[in-house]
Amino acid sequence: MSLRRELLGRFQFELVARIVGSISGALLTVGLARILSTDEYGLLFLAISVFGVIELISRLGIPKAGARYITQYREKDPDQIPGLLRYIFLLNIAVAFIASSLLFVGSGPISQAVNEPELAILLLLGTVFVTSSAVFKFSRIQLQAFEDINSAAVIYALERGIRASTAIGLAIIGYGAVGALIGYILASVIGGIIGVGILYRRYFQGETVLSLEKGLRTRVVRYSVPITATSAANTIDKKIDTILVGFFLDPIAVAFYTLPRQIISFIQTPVSALGFSLSPTFESQKASGNAALAARIYEKSLFHILLIYIPAAAGIVLVAEPFISIIFGPDYSGAIPVLQILALQIVLLAVAILTSNSLDYLGRARERAIAKTITALLNLLLNILLIPTIGVVGAAISTVTTFSIYTFVSIYIMAQELEIRLNWLFWRVGKIIVITLIMSPFVYAMLLIGEGALSLLLSIIVGTAIWFGGAVLLRLIDLKKLAEKVS
Repeated sequence: MSLRRELLGRFQFELVARIVGSISGALLTVGLARILSTDEYGLLFLAISVFGVIELISRLGIPKAGARYITQYREKDPDQIPGLLRYIFLLNIAVAFIASSLLFVGSGPISQAVNEPELAILLLLGTVFVTSSAVFKFSRIQLQAFEDINSAAVIYALERGIRASTAIGLAIIGYGAVGALIGYILASVIGGIIGVGILYRRYFQGETVLSLEKGLRTRVVRYSVPITATSAANTIDKKIDTILVGFFLDPIAVAFYTLPRQIISFIQTPVSALGFSLSPTFESQKASGNAALAARIYEKSLFHILLIYIPAAAGIVLVAEPFISIIFGPDYSGAIPVLQILALQIVLLAVAILTSNSLDYLGRARERAIAKTITALLNLLLNILLIPTIGVVGAAISTVTTFSIYTFVSIYIMAQELEIRLNWLFWRVGKIIVITLIMSPFVYAMLLIGEGALSLLLSIIVGTAIWFGGAVLLRLIDLKKLAEKVS
């Protein structure tokens, strides 16, 4: 099988899993927003944001650091793999137990600090979630390192499906935010057990566990340091701002901020699948002496991402108001300006998802960590300044501003690692921007025709048609090649 066909197969499998996960996530988002009160909804995701901070301690970059060396030793010395896998797993479990213990002890003080007594029970339940989530994510990352994307995709889709069905079901029968969180816990427990079972059966069982090469344990721990720093910075970007919104404002404001972020996450489904599938490939191709091929794969992937996400971002800005009102109801009108601002982050996230994780596999975790730490601290500072003054919109402005800096730095580092044809990319991005500028007035005009779902649907259809037609006319999409791929 050719590399192109193999990569396409992995991507398709992961994409299907991501679609299943995104549909499950969308049902979960809409379902909980409709079932729970805005106060309960905000409180639940305030707790989940706290878990995100604790989860950082539960992994410390160990799974990704181990994944990098598994990728290397699969070719270099396969006999080391079973021992390396066992070492990473036991180390990760020990760290996860410590993190869960810290959450157990800190649940009371944290709930008092944000003046939300009902948060305490959610945080206590979260001690189980932190450990089970650490095991689940460990197994998925290691399966990625073995380039067993199919198995990684299956456990992801399963975990997301169980999460949505159980969380919504328990909320419907009256268990509220506590029931929803129990759904999260059950899903991660089941996903983690199945993931570890696959790793054991395929890559450990029956293999002789030799003593690890001298210094390998140290190299894994050492490489986990910059990855941990990046993870900490990611947590500041993705979780601390939500916690600060809850601290400075209230759970309803948390709901207004969380909902748009979940929508953005749903839109990122295709590029998340692509980034997960390709990340180990860049390192394996470069190590095999095919750096030019790795660069071409990255260029074309980035181009196709921008072709989709630049127009999508413009569309989200235009349709945000009717979309929020129709799908989630008038109670969530406060989320509209947040979604319009975060729409600008759609493009940034798409580029970063493809680029950032690949840098870890390419051995540039240190540089990535420095960039992420600086921008994350800047984001924290801006949040502290803007949230008390202009509310939840300030958190969105801070996120977009700092993440744009990080994204451009990531591209710069990638360009140092691979010989990317920047002129080739700039010329095509210019054409994409032209298409977007032509499309936007027509989308806005359709929204002015009337109110309701019909005008929203019409605007999306018209915008998509203009985008596709423009891409074909400007030769960004080749109909013949597209027909061949479809057939």
